[in-house]
Amino acid sequence: MAVLAVSKLRKVYGGEEVVAGVSFAIAPGECFGLLGPNGAGKTTTLRLCLGLIEPDGGSVELMQRPVPGEARPARVRVGVVPQMDNLDPDFTVEENLLVYGRYFKIPERSIRERIPRLLEFAGLAARAASSIQTLSGGMKRRLTLARALINDPDLIFMDEPTTGLDPQARHLIWERLKQLLAQGKTIVLTTHFMEEAERLCARLAIMDRGRFITEGSPRELIARHIEPHVVEVHGDEVVEWTDEARGLATRVERSGDTAFCYAADPAQLLASLSRRALRYLHRPADLEDVFLKLTGRELRD
Repeated sequence: MAVLAVSKLRKVYGGEEVVAGVSFAIAPGECFGLLGPNGAGKTTTLRLCLGLIEPDGGSVELMQRPVPGEARPARVRVGVVPQMDNLDPDFTVEENLLVYGRYFKIPERSIRERIPRLLEFAGLAARAASSIQTLSGGMKRRLTLARALINDPDLIFMDEPTTGLDPQARHLIWERLKQLLAQGKTIVLTTHFMEEAERLCARLAIMDRGRFITEGSPRELIARHIEPHVVEVHGDEVVEWTDEARGLATRVERSGDTAFCYAADPAQLLASLSRRALRYLHRPADLEDVFLKLTGRELRD
């Protein structure tokens, strides 16, 4: 039975439909990704699923309970890592976990028993007495993840959990999320990092302007939407060479001084480039190519 089931969910702000009839269901133990440009409706969808805002249409069942009607008892079995860290700066690392655990009416003795394990999991065992102001961005993010686990949730919502982190911190959080999935936890993940989605998500949806525009596993989406080979070409002669490239590739896209050439067989493209002083990278297609094809390359504010 699905731990989260959403049907024809809608939300309107200022006359604009920011969530426009989305439907999906998430099975226990699954990592489901929600990708999309800024303003696509991802965070609003999560807030609707948690019962934090009222929908204008459709239905949500969270842990087999209707939301928002029974959101509070449903959230007892749910953890949330918000987009922005909201740790209490007046408390130490340990106190942040202790106070948060009280919101779930967990006996204090049980909370204190859980805290050392959670701090070890987050790589913060030596920082229990530290103030929040002394933590790095990566430490704060790991503490926010540990805090989301204080109630031993079955389902964890993560809204861009690694945004703003350096590669080392990002990889550490990825490893922790894989551990949670191995324990049978269910994760709903929004992210702007395509590599993150490919590594973690069994299934994902790309969302734009409030709607799901495609859904499937990362491999399925790459096979469905993109040619298997990509040749990225850079340099002053790109504009001149692009006309030739259009006859050699299935599809060519330009962005500034870079041409992205998509092909089932790149041999002719590579032969052409061997005769020119252009820098290029030949690689397999990935999820970012799918994302940019379906949502466009223009900047979103």
